[in-house]
Parts: sequence; C-alpha cells; structure tokens
Amino acid sequence: MVEVQLSSAPVRLTDRIGIGVITRLVSRDLVDEVLADTDRVERRRRLLPARVVVYFVMTLCLFFGDAYEEVMRKLVGGLQFMRAWDSRWSVPTASALCQARQRLGEEPMRALFDRVCVPMTGPGGRGWLGPWRVMALDGVHLDVPDTIENSEEFRRFNNSRAESPFPQPRVLALAECGSRAIVAAEIGQCRDGERELAWGLLDRIDDQMLVLADRGFYSYEFWQQVRARGAQLLWRMKLHVNLPAYQLLPDGSYLSALAPKSMRSDIARGKGRRIDRYEIPVRVIDYSITNRGNDEPETIRLITSILDHELAPATELATLYHDRWEIELAIDEVETHQIDRPRVLRSKSPALVRQEIWALLLTHYAIRHLMHEAADGAQIDLDRVSFMRSLRVVRRQVTDQAAFSPQNTQHSDPSDPR
Repeated sequence: MVEVQLSSAPVRLTDRIGIGVITRLVSRDLVDEVLADTDRVERRRRLLPARVVVYFVMTLCLFFGDAYEEVMRKLVGGLQFMRAWDSRWSVPTASALCQARQRLGEEPMRALFDRVCVPMTGPGGRGWLGPWRVMALDGVHLDVPDTIENSEEFRRFNNSRAESPFPQPRVLALAECGSRAIVAAEIGQCRDGERELAWGLLDRIDDQMLVLADRGFYSYEFWQQVRARGAQLLWRMKLHVNLPAYQLLPDGSYLSALAPKSMRSDIARGKGRRIDRYEIPVRVIDYSITNRGNDEPETIRLITSILDHELAPATELATLYHDRWEIELAIDEVETHQIDRPRVLRSKSPALVRQEIWALLLTHYAIRHLMHEAADGAQIDLDRVSFMRSLRVVRRQVTDQAAFSPQNTQHSDPSDPR
C-alpha cells in the first residue's frame, strides 16, 4: 500500500481522490457509511476500492465524452504531477474500471442520492406560496446503448412509422421549483406511465409541499394518497372530466369534488347522494391562454386542494402553475447540457444504467446546490447564475486537486497505488 506522509499523519492516497466542490456534499465519511449500509465494503484490499469507484462514477457524469481511463486521470488530478503518486503505477484499464462499477452496483448510488438530495430553500423564500414549498412532477426518457439486456429491460417506443433507435428508460422526477433541484426520482421502462411511476415518490412528499403536475398525472386514487400525506396539490385537469360547480367563488373559481372514475356517470345524472362519502373536495380554476399562435384561445383547467380563495386567489394559482416549467428546465439541464453529444448514456447493462442515472441526478443536484449557495452569498436571483458556467467550475475543480503540499512525501509500498 502506498502512503503519503503529510505532516506527521500517514494518509492513503485514495483518501485524497476527490471531485472538487462535489465532495462538500458527498463526503468520504458519508460514502463509507452508505457503502456499509448497502454491504459494499471490501472484504479484501482492491486496486479500486468501492469509495473510489463511487467518485469515479460521479466523475463519469461530468465528462460524458471522455473514455474511462481519461476520466480516472482527471479524477486523480494533479497528484502524479505533484509526485504524490508513484510513477510506476498506471491508470486501470477500461475493463478493470467497468468490473469495479459492476461490483459496486446501483444501490450505493441510489442511497447516496436519497441521503444527499433534499430541498434547499427556506420558508418564505423563492419557490414558496405561503407555508408551502412549491414542488413539481415530470418525467424524461433517456437513450441508453443498444444491447440485448438494455432492450429487454427498458424497451423501445414504437408507432406506425418507426421504432426508437435506442432503448429508453423513463425517469420520473420530483423537483423543488425554487432551486430546480431534483430531490426524488423513479426509474422505469419507456412504456411505464408517469402516473404509475409517481406512486414510488409518495414517501418523499410531505405536508410542507404544494405539488404541481400536468394533466397526465391525475387519478382519483393518486390524488387521494398525496392528500393523505398532508401535501397540497395544484394539477392541470382534462377538460372532458365532469366537475360540477357546487359553489361559485368571488375570484372566479368554484368548488367541486372528485369522485372515482366508476361513479362519474352518476354525477352526470345528478345522483350525487350515492357518492357523497367518496367525494374529495377541490377548487376548480378555468382560464384561457391566447398567445399560443392559434386562432382560438386554449382553455386551461386547474384543480387544487386549497379551497380558501382568499388564501390563494385564482390568478395567483394560475400564475404559479406555470412554475411547473422549472422542473422541465432542470430536466433539460441534465438531458441537454450535462449529457454531452451524442446524448446516449454509456452503460451497457440495466444495473449500470440505473447506477449511472442515480449518479447523473446526484451530480446535477451538487451543481444546483453550488449555484444556490452562490446566489445566496451574492444576494442575487438564482436565475442570474448560469448552469453551464457552474458545470464548468465543477469540471475545473475535478482536475485541480493540488490541495495539499507535496513536501516530505514518502511512498511506503510502490506496488500498491493506495
């Protein structure tokens, strides 16, 4: 084992491997704790310990266009130049790095994401409505390599014209609108519905949240369960769903009720007494948008669990609903900017695809956290902080690891790079 003598304390060289500002969130101690919890602690010494592989996978998500070996060179940064790395040791081969990823599996990366990625903004700040933190649900498809395993696991879209060229996992995300931080996600097949995947996010929703969602997410049962978590909701609703006006309100909205799909025909026939006990009170907001380039204005229908029109007037909620675009912008940052061309993930097996996606979301969160801190420190609007500039800062930090003095360095065992 190689040890470097810094001051009077021996330090394993792999303890000095890091990925710049990201290690402020994903510390060595946290990684070790998660590896223990997921039973990934090595029984024997390895050339690539699990802790290093965790950081390596995250670094892969910062340098999509680079080969495995080049990413590892960037991960170790300036250590070799500083003579803190034995010159006879070489970067592991792509095969060795891939095998190390396989040993690590997906569980540690998901556990790290769940532990690290939490809402950032404080009460009353950007992205809050009264006592509620504004959140949003949305999904995205990602292209993965065309292997037999990936095709069988994630499937492909097809229609009457053609089939998608790559297998595509669907990623459903829950994001904090104020920071554009993705704080929860589910990964499924390309044909899995967003509504079905959303059930997996229920335990990440709490009574401080006001959740925004598009019309594809609505079901009576899912609405009921989100409300049972104590959260408030503001969702777009399809216009053909019958929502009778029980009471008109001064702000132009009206009170109505949701009922199970099997009972909607009874509502239409006026048999309300039979379903009273199943109804969930909601408030309905209808408005039109005229700037879509069409001759006819588009009618938008929103339903909300906030029944008090004075607490949240209709115009305020209609404006707030369009904050749902914040999650689409966050997803675009991942899909378009963080994943470089060609926009295909590099993993050739389903377990490694999921590992890569969790690492991708984790690194995106770390960049967003850096941006949030920078905006707070400079007392400026977060929208003035560039995601791409922040990503470049993180990338530069990865390749600038000269954080300790090269003086008095001793190598105790040149045969082991640690």
